[in-house]
Amino acid sequence: MLSTEEEAVIVAFRRYTLLPLDDCLYALQPTIPHLSRSSLHRCLQRHGIGRLPDVEGDKPARKKFKAYPIGYFHIDVAEVRTEQGKLHMFVAIDRTSKFAFVELHEKATTAVSADFLRASPQCF
Repeated sequence: MLSTEEEAVIVAFRRYTLLPLDDCLYALQPTIPHLSRSSLHRCLQRHGIGRLPDVEGDKPARKKFKAYPIGYFHIDVAEVRTEQGKLHMFVAIDRTSKFAFVELHEKATTAVSADFLRASPQCF
């Protein structure tokens, strides 16, 4: 069973990255080791984000990213609010393979950011 904090992380990660279910699972399992595909799916359904939004329709067309070689990462930090307070979600996403690396920290300091940057290449 997922805690409220874990569900908040899952929801924030999905809304931020818009990655498919399996990609979310692989990216989040190191952070939430007991996360299964079915529990992830149920969590996303519960929060109304089980399906990714359609890219066609009345929404403005998104520009495609320029083609990059594998190893070009988009790195960002997002704040995740939970019942216990807030966490900072550090995310590195390879723009070509869509592989994602995520870590949660209580503070978003320069030292934490530097540690995240040093840890990211080891995962890829």
